[in-house]
Amino acid sequence: MKDSARPLWSMLVISLPGRRATPRMRVWRALKGLGAAVLRDGVYLLPYSESADRSLQEQADVVRDSGGDAHVITFSSTGPLQSEYFRALFDRTADYTRLIEAIRKLKPTFTRKRAVSASRLLRKIHREFESVAATDHFPGPAKEQVQHLLSGTEAELTALLYPDEPRSAVGEIRRLNRRDYQRRVWATRARPWVDRLACAWLIHRFIDPKARFIWLKDPKRCPARAIGFDFDGAAFSHVGARVTFEVLLASFGLDDDAALTRLGGLVHYLDIGGVPVAEATGLEMVLNGMRQQYADDGKLLREASKAFDYLYISYTEE
Repeated sequence: MKDSARPLWSMLVISLPGRRATPRMRVWRALKGLGAAVLRDGVYLLPYSESADRSLQEQADVVRDSGGDAHVITFSSTGPLQSEYFRALFDRTADYTRLIEAIRKLKPTFTRKRAVSASRLLRKIHREFESVAATDHFPGPAKEQVQHLLSGTEAELTALLYPDEPRSAVGEIRRLNRRDYQRRVWATRARPWVDRLACAWLIHRFIDPKARFIWLKDPKRCPARAIGFDFDGAAFSHVGARVTFEVLLASFGLDDDAALTRLGGLVHYLDIGGVPVAEATGLEMVLNGMRQQYADDGKLLREASKAFDYLYISYTEE
């Protein structure tokens, strides 16, 4: 019978012939990727979970296939002192501290002249944070501190790189009736990128088939008769973690369409980052080529709409 008060652990004990350096390195890298702690040479530890136990069993199989000996053992701590000792082996505070120092060193370089290079470095830091967080089996305040600092720093750099990009609003998204939004004039910022292009496609395809679009050089001069989207103060813009495309989906009850929701995830990733989408790089390259080819925003939208049509059809068929 398991004692629920005592944490469970999974331990991998391996022994490989000294000459088998390649499998030893392969196993070591896999265990490092899992965030396993090293108790001693050939003895590795993870907090127990079905996935952790399964991962250790897989490495045990690799060792045995390479001519070695391996055992996976599940056990509970003998007491609080042992639990504290084991937990300390998984402490990622030093890694988080290093990330905080890297972010703070980078922030003074946030100038218009160096913003692009700073953006590349910040993305690298973000990837490192995700790598550390993935192996942080006992996350605490240090992770939250880096997450908060990183999020604020990314927002600060985005505002510097794209001063006209809308800032997220806070609040609920009201459900609207598409009948009230027919044959309307819709307005957004000129030289549209993925979110604005996808929104215009969505509006024309699913909300207002007779929509007319105008492209604003100055969003503050948006005509009163027009419905603005994807700029501060617009009728439709970012809300919380949702980009404008996702807000339109929710506003008009289109988020029940699995293909549109999947397309929303793609737009989200290309616009503000988040969960990677496999086809994002391809779409980004295609839209970038279109943007260079067409100086007229109306023509750009017509061409980009073809790409969104094909993606929607493909997603629907899948």
